[in-house]
Amino acid sequence: MSILFSITGILFALILSFIFSYDRKAINFKKPLTMLVIQVIIVLFMMNTTIGLTTLTTLGSFFESLLDISKAGIDFVFGGLQNKGASTFFITVLLPLVFISVLIGVLNYFKILPFMIKYIGIIINKLTGMGRLESYFAISTSMLGQPEVYLTIKEMIPKLSKAKLYTITTSGMSAVSMAMLGSYMQMLEPKFVVTAVMLNIFSALIIASVINPYKSDDKDVEISNLTANSNVHENNTTKPKKVPFFQMIGDSATDGFKIAVSVAIMLLAFISLMEAITVLFNLVGLDFRQLIGFIFAPIAFIIGIPWHEAVQAGSIMATKLITNEFVAMLDFQKLADTLSHRTQGIISVYLVSFANFGTVGIIVGSIKGFSTEQGNKVASFAMRLLLGSTLASIISASMIGLVL
Repeated sequence: MSILFSITGILFALILSFIFSYDRKAINFKKPLTMLVIQVIIVLFMMNTTIGLTTLTTLGSFFESLLDISKAGIDFVFGGLQNKGASTFFITVLLPLVFISVLIGVLNYFKILPFMIKYIGIIINKLTGMGRLESYFAISTSMLGQPEVYLTIKEMIPKLSKAKLYTITTSGMSAVSMAMLGSYMQMLEPKFVVTAVMLNIFSALIIASVINPYKSDDKDVEISNLTANSNVHENNTTKPKKVPFFQMIGDSATDGFKIAVSVAIMLLAFISLMEAITVLFNLVGLDFRQLIGFIFAPIAFIIGIPWHEAVQAGSIMATKLITNEFVAMLDFQKLADTLSHRTQGIISVYLVSFANFGTVGIIVGSIKGFSTEQGNKVASFAMRLLLGSTLASIISASMIGLVL
């Protein structure tokens, strides 16, 4: 029965992706089928050994330590702006981007990231056939998260086609950074969190290969020089010249702050818009969140959740969509003890992603920080981006049902 519901959940996501595909005739079904097989192997391996869990937990602690380091500068400059025990989203969540940007700039400067990009891209592309940039981005978002990961391709963003923009932003919405794992593991069972991180890498590419099929030729820019150009200046009379080290640090810090401000502006707009919709529904006696929860109940059943728990699960799934994963996880904690182990596992995996309305604003703001034109392109397919990332979460959640 668990295998049957896993199949129905996956088929539901693929069929919906097919309906909303930009070009159905161009779909190469070999790609999603190959990645589905890889996911089955991942699920069986991750849920039956401790190697993957130990490795990802260690990496998560490493990235959390980087964010702790960033607090030194933040506390020095903005420490007096927060009340003791309080938390301001811009200061605690967005400002660490400045330090992350500088760190990425240093890795670029010493050619470490270009080396990783080249060879990780080659390996993952051999498995997925999605293109070296797309494959690299799917992996790097699971290490850096978004919007930080866009800093690694800031020179490439203005040159990307609309098709590639859709694929990388779908990965951005479907993945979560390693730095977030510690927080998630305090609210969800660790083995489900880690498995979800691995599954989401391929789920995003599966959905993108159906909704947004194209042949990636990597002609937008030479992949081996992806980040090297971020440290050089060039003009019409001289060859590209590497900028001084401390100038690079200044430029990188400015880029990080630029993204932080752009993201904050977009969050103000999108979250306020969602609150306005909720208020309008309340005026006519309807609970917008609960209403969407009932809509999600059949989807919860399709992906393997028992019908008597489907309404509760659907409400949690809807909460994640209209708010964010943290709010949904807190609601889930209150209900977890009343749900079966199977439902707990499926919902846990579903919640580990950034697929929600607010993240659309973050991604649009991040891209606009480097290119207004490209940011507008992302905004033009925002709803299809939200659909794709949500379907990716459905595939991951369906997959975990195989072993529950």
